[in-house]
Amino acid sequence: MCCTTSVAVKFASRGLALTLGRKYFSSHKMPQIMVDGVVAKLNEFAPESLCEKWDNVGLLIEPYMRRVVSNILLTIDLTEMVMSEAVSLNAEFIISYHPPIFAPLKRITQKSWKERIVTLCLQEGIAVYSPHTCWDNVTNGVNDWLAAALPLASAQPIQENLSNPSYGSGRICVVQGELTLDRAIERIKKYTQVKTLQVARSHSALMNDTPIRTFAVCAGSGGSVLKGVKADLYITGEMSHHEILDATHQNIHVVLLGHSNSERGYLPVFQKILANMLQDYSDVNIHVSNFDADPIKVYPVRLT
Repeated sequence: MCCTTSVAVKFASRGLALTLGRKYFSSHKMPQIMVDGVVAKLNEFAPESLCEKWDNVGLLIEPYMRRVVSNILLTIDLTEMVMSEAVSLNAEFIISYHPPIFAPLKRITQKSWKERIVTLCLQEGIAVYSPHTCWDNVTNGVNDWLAAALPLASAQPIQENLSNPSYGSGRICVVQGELTLDRAIERIKKYTQVKTLQVARSHSALMNDTPIRTFAVCAGSGGSVLKGVKADLYITGEMSHHEILDATHQNIHVVLLGHSNSERGYLPVFQKILANMLQDYSDVNIHVSNFDADPIKVYPVRLT
């Protein structure tokens, strides 16, 4: 089993001293980058071969005309609001973490929102790329970012990639130092900037603030990856009611952030990574969407 040590240090170091939405000036003319060049760079970071078998990753929409890429928009979900934002930014390339095309489309009309997005991308000449589980499984990807919410002594994939054991889905982690559940919850909220969490305490520790020595993470929907993993705490986006009951009866605490909320905080991190990868190309601006958001909102109960 390959172990990734001091993940938080390694993870944070990749984002240092990088500039965002930048323009580079030099004494010689810098080359421009096309759509296929951006795709190649994305594959250098997270090869498409790392995706899960059921996933649909890679270049999903490729306009007929080849274009120079000057504006890239990062989003978790490519909604119609995010699509309008891309058009207003004159983006030539959208990186949508979740694939906007997953189930096969039998027609491209104006009747459904996903079909409208496809037609608008083709009309405006905007390419769309989805990395999804490639980013989950790669080193310094989404799950390593989520694991760094708590102090780490070590972390390794829950389900290792057969060709490279340092890659894989989920992370099983050992805590560095002392940590209680209440303190872990506060650190997770601060790190992810998610204001409201759902917490299920383990069946044997409903009234006590128990120590956390190990934890497991899986961004998004973590029920299948985390099933049967021995840890004091699970951190994920969502699990089913019965999966949560199974975990708590095995003396495992569960923290749920909301599906996309467990992933969205990675976008500013990847913005820096991509800026560094494209620093030798002319005038490439990388934007994180201002309109990408979890569709579920929490409304406080008002007592009358």
